[in-house]
Amino acid sequence: MTWSEMQPLLSQGTLDTLYMVLWSALVTVVGGLPLGVLLVLTDKGGLLQNTPVNKVVGVIVNIGRSLPFIILLIALIPFTTFVVGTFIGPTAMIVPLAIGAIPFFARLVETAIREVDHGLVEAVQAMGGSIPTIVRKVLLPQALPSIVSGTTTTVIALIGYSAMAGAVGGEGLGSKAVTYGFQRFENGFMIATVVVLILIVTVIQLLGDLAVRLLTRRTRTA
Repeated sequence: MTWSEMQPLLSQGTLDTLYMVLWSALVTVVGGLPLGVLLVLTDKGGLLQNTPVNKVVGVIVNIGRSLPFIILLIALIPFTTFVVGTFIGPTAMIVPLAIGAIPFFARLVETAIREVDHGLVEAVQAMGGSIPTIVRKVLLPQALPSIVSGTTTTVIALIGYSAMAGAVGGEGLGSKAVTYGFQRFENGFMIATVVVLILIVTVIQLLGDLAVRLLTRRTRTA
């Protein structure tokens, strides 16, 4: 396969992969952030201590994290079809990608928030700050560098998930690698897809690291 033949396939595969990853990452952050905060608030000694709620949410998160993505992908076919109308294509893959990543990201958020100095929380409480105020003004801002680092890790994990999704009808670079690289024994094309994926991961990691450094510097000077 010549470069002129590979280029449009790689371009379309890259666009499909970025489409799936970015939209699923957005849904993951929207769903995983409050879940992670809830795990901290309802834990023993938390601002909203509620052991039953914490245990239930913790079990759901642990189950979600323990399921291999390929199994989750297949199990969610009826739900994906109900939500999107189909279980094939990049848009359909956003559903299982997000559901698979939300528990993972929630645990990262939980870990990040637990690292916040409890003295800051007590200071705001002493001034009469409400729980929403503590979350907005203390917990999330102080944990933001770690949350951004966790987001970067999650996005990179989603790229790996998207490659698996592509192998079962999700399009993207994974689909192109299987169809044109593996099934047609085009080793050159397979190598090209791997290089593109490495470049995407590298760029995302560099941008994430830069954002963490800037946020850390701002947090320390605030």
